[in-house]
Amino acid sequence: MKKSVIRTFGIVLFLAALGAAQDVIPLYPGTASGSTQENYPEKEYFSKVWNTEVVANVTKPSLTVFKPSPELRNGTAVVICPGGGFMALSISSEGTDVAKYLTARGVTAFVLKYRLAHTGEDATQEFTALFADRQKFQETVGKIIPLAVADGLAAVTYVRRHASEWGVSPDRVGIVGFSAGGRVTAGVAFHYLPEGRPAFVAPIYAGGEISKDVSVPADAPPMFIAAATDDSLGLAPESIALYERWTRAQKSAELHMYAKGGHGFGMRKQNLPTDHWIDRFADWLELHGWLNK
Repeated sequence: MKKSVIRTFGIVLFLAALGAAQDVIPLYPGTASGSTQENYPEKEYFSKVWNTEVVANVTKPSLTVFKPSPELRNGTAVVICPGGGFMALSISSEGTDVAKYLTARGVTAFVLKYRLAHTGEDATQEFTALFADRQKFQETVGKIIPLAVADGLAAVTYVRRHASEWGVSPDRVGIVGFSAGGRVTAGVAFHYLPEGRPAFVAPIYAGGEISKDVSVPADAPPMFIAAATDDSLGLAPESIALYERWTRAQKSAELHMYAKGGHGFGMRKQNLPTDHWIDRFADWLELHGWLNK
């Protein structure tokens, strides 16, 4: 009797874990275009430098799917691009936590692991040391940025093509990204092809000079932007520039520029107004009808 109870309990735990597991989809059938066959493994670990879970050494881009319950599902989907200076991915605060928030509101979420620069024992420690020398940092990540943007473009296209598999409308697939992931998101906003046009784009404290010589597309999607004036990496002006480019082109845009919050606030709680940027994002999604069934 006792053994039977233990066995039953074990089965229940296994089924619960199975139900909580997320589908992971390779973004490409083989080696991603522009990459060579790499022999170092992807790794996930807790970074003491960033005080969060991170992923490093991504060579095989993938999408992790977070599905809302069938009764909540509203037909909208979003690709989520965590940040990390193209050397790591802040996978919790700027990835899975965002996905969980959105699935609770009926959105099907896809956390994208895009290609990163090769790093050693601790990518976050390497980033901190390297970013102090901006020129060297750009030399290190410069060649990986176009590959990461290509992964963002491929991710939106993939979700649109396979939308029916998740009960999603191909015309309701957007993309949101943070810092380096925000740069990927903005790259998608400028460079999509018709079959990969995102319904909406949300670069959050995006970094770097983004497609400065490229015109805003004629059918550019609505854009939501959030950042903090006291961004420790000095990236606030890029968010303002993106907003100005969209509005000058007479495209829909919403900008939230917070006085405090620093860089990388994501889903972290700091007892600041930036804690609620995600609620403003949800308000914006609702305004455009993307939270309606």
